[in-house]
Amino acid sequence: MLATRIIPCLDVKDNRVVKGIHFLNLRDAGDPVELGARYSDDGADELVFLDITATIRSRKTIVELVEKVAENVFIPFTVGGGIQTVEQMDELLRSGAEKVSVNTAAVQNPNLLTEAARRFGNQCVVLAIDARRSKKNPDKWQICVKAGSEPTDIDAVEWAAKGEKLGAGEILLTSMDADGTRAGYDIELTKAVSDTVNIPVIASGGAGTLEHLYEAIIDGGADAVLMASITHFENYTIKQMKEYLAGRGIPVNL
Repeated sequence: MLATRIIPCLDVKDNRVVKGIHFLNLRDAGDPVELGARYSDDGADELVFLDITATIRSRKTIVELVEKVAENVFIPFTVGGGIQTVEQMDELLRSGAEKVSVNTAAVQNPNLLTEAARRFGNQCVVLAIDARRSKKNPDKWQICVKAGSEPTDIDAVEWAAKGEKLGAGEILLTSMDADGTRAGYDIELTKAVSDTVNIPVIASGGAGTLEHLYEAIIDGGADAVLMASITHFENYTIKQMKEYLAGRGIPVNL
């Protein structure tokens, strides 16, 4: 069993890290460069940087900010938000990112995953999935695009499987229902996707306690856990998370 990765997420709007509940009611959480550097120093395994308004505003991810963050962190770094083309991916990777994350653009043009995997290798391509439980069929989850603002009829589990075949090397799976609630990850969703794909799944949305991280890994089958609220507002440190998981038999990089 590979070491489980602990990954803080920087959701950025107007050059500031923000965090809300169910993707709404955003509040300021600090400077992305300072937070990124802090997490890097504290022992995070990776970082995820998401320009959450880039797609809605139809603009590219802020390359200059990516460069500043990359200069101050010394761990792998994923960037997403507003990415539409392999040329934009190339620019971000050259700016310091190790991976690029796509959501809306991949739904609109699935071949983008294949093109990116061929050009950069699938280890650089992260398929981000924002999913919420379907009201029409409560046993299913539907994909939402444009920072969660537009629901689709696409089944999240089926899309994850298709994304893997198209070239994605990793799934960043966010439960919109659990996001920001600190009530725990959507274990059922996480397990459904983890059981379906053979690539790493990062559980996202809902972390509130150390127990929640353990549940996402053991019960949900996640290969990594993403968190924001519980690290940004200093409920727990990266060290506390890793020591807790290690104490419960989960392999982590201490």
